[in-house]
Amino acid sequence: MKSRPTGWAKAAGLALCYAAAVWTPMPVVALNSLTIAVPGASKDLASTLENASLLKQAEREKLTDAQSLFAAARADYGRLLGALYGEGYYSGVIRIEIDGREAATIAPLDAPRTINTVRVTVQPGPRFTFAKARMKPYAKGTKLPPAYGDTKPAFSTAIVDAATAGVEGWRNIGHAKAQVSGQKIVADHRSATLDAEILLSPGPRVRFGQMHVSGQERMRLDRIEKIAGFPTGEVFDPEELEAVAKRLRRTGVFRSVALTEAERLGPGDTLDVDLSLAEEALRRFGFGIEASTSDGINLSGYWLHRNLLGGAERLRVDGAVERIGATDTDLGYSLGVRIDRPATPVTDADAFVAARAERTEIVDLSVDSFSLSFGLTRYLNDRLFAEAGLSYIHATAKDAAGSTDFDVLAFPTALTWDSRDNPTDARDGYYLRADITPFLGFNGTGSGGQFKTDARAYRGFGAEDRFVLAGRFQLGTLAGPDLADTAPEFLFFSGGGGSVRGQPYQSLGVPVVKSPTVTVQSGGLSFIGLSGELRADITEKIGAVAFYDAGFVSDEGLWGGNGNWHSGAGLGLRYDTGIGPIRFDVGLPVSGDTGDGVQLYVGIGQAF
Repeated sequence: MKSRPTGWAKAAGLALCYAAAVWTPMPVVALNSLTIAVPGASKDLASTLENASLLKQAEREKLTDAQSLFAAARADYGRLLGALYGEGYYSGVIRIEIDGREAATIAPLDAPRTINTVRVTVQPGPRFTFAKARMKPYAKGTKLPPAYGDTKPAFSTAIVDAATAGVEGWRNIGHAKAQVSGQKIVADHRSATLDAEILLSPGPRVRFGQMHVSGQERMRLDRIEKIAGFPTGEVFDPEELEAVAKRLRRTGVFRSVALTEAERLGPGDTLDVDLSLAEEALRRFGFGIEASTSDGINLSGYWLHRNLLGGAERLRVDGAVERIGATDTDLGYSLGVRIDRPATPVTDADAFVAARAERTEIVDLSVDSFSLSFGLTRYLNDRLFAEAGLSYIHATAKDAAGSTDFDVLAFPTALTWDSRDNPTDARDGYYLRADITPFLGFNGTGSGGQFKTDARAYRGFGAEDRFVLAGRFQLGTLAGPDLADTAPEFLFFSGGGGSVRGQPYQSLGVPVVKSPTVTVQSGGLSFIGLSGELRADITEKIGAVAFYDAGFVSDEGLWGGNGNWHSGAGLGLRYDTGIGPIRFDVGLPVSGDTGDGVQLYVGIGQAF
């Protein structure tokens, strides 16, 4: 006896047959040809259209199945039209043929199962120009893009940029809710011209309301507000908002800082702002190593607490052991402690206290010193900041003639301007630092002042700044004390990785006669340093460097008296770690009598 299928069994059978039909693999047929023709167009326009095409992108990525190609072809009408508008062409004709059929006429449910050839033809027509390029109302001080103007090519991007600039112009004078309220664009195909008028709605002039903080964990709210310096009650200014974010990021306490303007204005046309924070890990440590044939190995490390007392107080302890394995010199060491507190005493100033003990071995001189300092750093703008402080320094210098004690009260001040695009591996920009340090000596130590400047310039050229020219110029001089009465802290030497590569570390100074039978090498009262580099990228990670350095030291201030030059040159390699390059340099002496062999240098970061 045969049983007949029930209703649900029939339905299940039909579903299985449908699923089998749907999931049966289609034959894979590779795309034979894709052509994009733009008759009469310039190479630049043809390249722009090709770069905008999703079909071309699919071909590059080998996504040549029929489904992907059909979807890309339908989307390319809008993509290519937008690219034409962006270049000022408003009467273009676009045809996309799939195996001879216009893609736009193929219904999605009738998509082809295989695609062999795709031909894209774009007839751009004439390039339009602006007959009128207008905006109203116009905020005083608004800087419209140069491309938006009468008789200029009518790029659609120029209209977008002008609208953005118009809104920003109103926001810059306090109208936080300014927006584009409309636009009037009329194309005259007979004359190939475009009339464009952007209509703006400025809204009311706004003042800052309250800042609402969230996301903080250890940081105290009162310290966040002091550091941020949020300008409650002042006229709205987007640059002030950016300044608030930069002050908070500068502390190093936060992993992210986000400011969001309220959607609606509050009472009296005030604008509240939400501040969302995410804190970094409290502690961090690091270490470094540098090596050279004459200086030996230098080891350094630090331990950092980002938020010691809940007010962004930064505690840093660092130490170093230097000249391990160096010839003709003993070990050096240093140990330092420093605490920085932002927004002290005012918002854009940091206060610091520091103490340091170290031993330095310099040619014929061994110096044990201790210093205690405190001071302020004042941020004048994004690129310019000033420092001023007070330091007490005690040093004992030993040489073949005996030992001498030095006691100094110093008043260091500095001004720094930094426009480098990347401080660890600059390709463009400038760096300038000037230091003036008056000092008062005690117990036989001389009094006077020291001046130093460090100027650096960087200029990239070639495709994607593959090559970089880098230059450095250093000057230093002392006024007031005699050489014998000057604390070693303020004297100048030359040679080594920080000044003249190819010459031994601090090998150039000035000879000082201590007695008829004892002459020692001392630091000088004036210094000049010159460095130049040509950097070149070999691969994304590996680079090469050619360098030349020169240094001058004299025994009198203002670069007078008796002095000598020496120089060095060489080649190097760089490996980009993402946070800074690893440096390997090989240097040879070029002039002077302070060195006669190859010097090797290994470190982290560019030489300058």
